Amino acid sequence: MTTNPSRAGRREWTALGVLMLPLLLVSMDVSVLYFAIPEISADLEPSGTQQLWIFDIYAFVLAGLLMTMGSVGDRIGRRRLLLAGAAAFGAASLVAAYANSAGMLIAARAVLGIGGATLMPSTLALVRTMFTDPAQRAKAIALWSGVMTAGVALGSVLSGVLVEYFWWGSVFLVNLPAMALLLVLGPLLLPESRDPAPGRFDWPSVPLSMAAVLPVVYGLKEIPSEGWNVRYVVSVTVGLLFAALFVHRQRTVASPMISPALFGGRGFAPAVALNLVSAFGMLGSAFFTTQYLQSVLDKSALEAALWALLPSVPIGFAAPAATSLVQRGVHRAHVVTAGFAIAACGYALLILVGTDALWLVLVACGVLSSGIVMVMSQLMDLALGTVPVERAGSASSLMETGTEFGGALGMAVLGSIGTAVYRHGVPDTAPAAAHETLGGALAVADRLPGRAGDALATAAREAFTEGMQSAAIAGAVVLAGAAVLAATALRRVRVHEEAGTENAGRADSLSPSGV
Repeated sequence: MTTNPSRAGRREWTALGVLMLPLLLVSMDVSVLYFAIPEISADLEPSGTQQLWIFDIYAFVLAGLLMTMGSVGDRIGRRRLLLAGAAAFGAASLVAAYANSAGMLIAARAVLGIGGATLMPSTLALVRTMFTDPAQRAKAIALWSGVMTAGVALGSVLSGVLVEYFWWGSVFLVNLPAMALLLVLGPLLLPESRDPAPGRFDWPSVPLSMAAVLPVVYGLKEIPSEGWNVRYVVSVTVGLLFAALFVHRQRTVASPMISPALFGGRGFAPAVALNLVSAFGMLGSAFFTTQYLQSVLDKSALEAALWALLPSVPIGFAAPAATSLVQRGVHRAHVVTAGFAIAACGYALLILVGTDALWLVLVACGVLSSGIVMVMSQLMDLALGTVPVERAGSASSLMETGTEFGGALGMAVLGSIGTAVYRHGVPDTAPAAAHETLGGALAVADRLPGRAGDALATAAREAFTEGMQSAAIAGAVVLAGAAVLAATALRRVRVHEEAGTENAGRADSLSPSGV
């Protein structure tokens, strides 16, 4: 027998608003250096390798520690971990803002990644704790999904505006007021929650999880720009081998970091897999559209970022609309299927894009993003609704790790398709640099005299657009396949079956292995 969940009141909704601040900033930090890097390069004079690490170290550390921090939060308390992460994130932001060397900035960005890894699963797990009513939780998670998606778009624009009027360190200082507010209001508004019987923490799982995640993310991240180099293929392979070892340990150890019992809830495994595919579609398209706005349409970086804000507008309506449909009785499988179908239509519109189609690209991005956010909000709600509250941190971290994998895979696969078509389309007589990237081709074209430079620039832009069209075909096929998979895998999952699965999860957790 189960009790009816209590409804959240003004206190919980106010607390949700407080939680949105760190979530927004953590997602913004993924893209906040886009326009700041020229100023940083002039001031700190990093080497080429150091400049890459300034960009990448944040995302690598974040991805590598998500599962660990989700499990830690379940054990020591999600609020405690959230506040500790906020303090670390704020302190690292201050250090990064006033860094006087590239090494110092890289170290600060690494600590920011650690802080981000504590904040993201903690915010989602606390949403699961505060909103026990399924309908209210669905609305809260829809807001969570919209804020996380919007943060990535806002980060680049904010960096452009701040660098325009201040200095590059200001892109980090904006984190301080929000983290200070969280540290003050968090203890007053946020409830503490943890697993009452977590078992001994499995320390060997920490390096195993990082060894599984980091090589795969690194290899997939480099493949679009560098090609299927043996080094990156080996990196992905090594990561997958460690992933197999990690899964084996979780299935056999007495107190696993990620309990296999999580997958006992009907709908959790399909939610994890489909969420990965949705991230594949979202970031796979971003690889092309950002370059299209800047290099094909010849917009400045700030102009491109401001135009890119327009597709974010419908995102604010997509997740609440999906939640409203489910709450009115539309089966979740139908909503998720429709979201994937809408996103596939966004890719179909990209197939029609020529070399001068600003509004068509913006509409395509808006359609694609809206469909993906519909999917993500419903899958997050499904995943958290099918696990017991005490394992909310582990469940949310697993979903977010899948998002990191899916995004990296989307950029690798679709980026490779587009790059291959681009290189085939560039004239054979063009210099080698022109065959590598569109940016390289335009740089070469600027140095060529008269019509020769114009001809190369035109050919390169047309080749890039053809590459984007080919990648869009692949993206549309993948998302259409995901729509069919969602309709099949989720059709037997009821809209709200949390009560039964929570009790099942507790029963499963009594076994030593969690299986």
